[in-house]
Amino acid sequence: MIRFLKYAAPIALLTVAGCAEPFQARVLRYQQLPVPQGQSFAVVADDPRLNNSLEFATYANMVADRLQQVGYARAGTSGTANLIVSINYGVDRGREKLRSSISPGFGGYGYGGGFGYSRFGGYGGFGRPYYGYGYGRRAFVGGFYDPFLFDDYNTVESYTVYNSQLEMRIERRGSRERVFEGKAQAMSTDDDLTTLVPNLIDAMFTGFPGNSGETVKITVAPPGKTRR
Repeated sequence: MIRFLKYAAPIALLTVAGCAEPFQARVLRYQQLPVPQGQSFAVVADDPRLNNSLEFATYANMVADRLQQVGYARAGTSGTANLIVSINYGVDRGREKLRSSISPGFGGYGYGGGFGYSRFGGYGGFGRPYYGYGYGRRAFVGGFYDPFLFDDYNTVESYTVYNSQLEMRIERRGSRERVFEGKAQAMSTDDDLTTLVPNLIDAMFTGFPGNSGETVKITVAPPGKTRR
């Protein structure tokens, strides 16, 4: 029988997750935003229960700062704002991945699967509730194996991959006319929202408001380095 050494968190992956590595996200935006001329806005949670959350307020302030940088003005209350900015964010429970370190050319196997949920539900599309579940797939790749020659060199390491997402919508107050829809998604080996959400916000506002209907890959550089 093949012997496998399974590690809950490989040292190499922990090193990568802990270092100041670039953050990569995929961003899709649709927009018909008015030219910034000081129009007022208010940032609210997609889930009204979060509007009094200190965690949400932290991210809302980050979004507000970025909108002010491009020429909009923050309103005192949502009742006096020209534009209402709704945001939603979350990370799933992650799914396990296996990586085989069998000698090159002699095959091996790997699989990943499971399901996850966002802190506020599953990943929904624009205008739909943020609820649902997603299921992973399993895959198998076969190869030659000689237990007498390679048994001591065959190990399988396991690690967890998390999917995170930020959704942002902007509507005109009163008419509810939607003028912006944006979605930023990323994969990481870390599920810490205090790191993920600021990076997703940075990705959302890179090249903001962007070309309507275009999906772009954004790399957010570590602090002190240039984003692209």
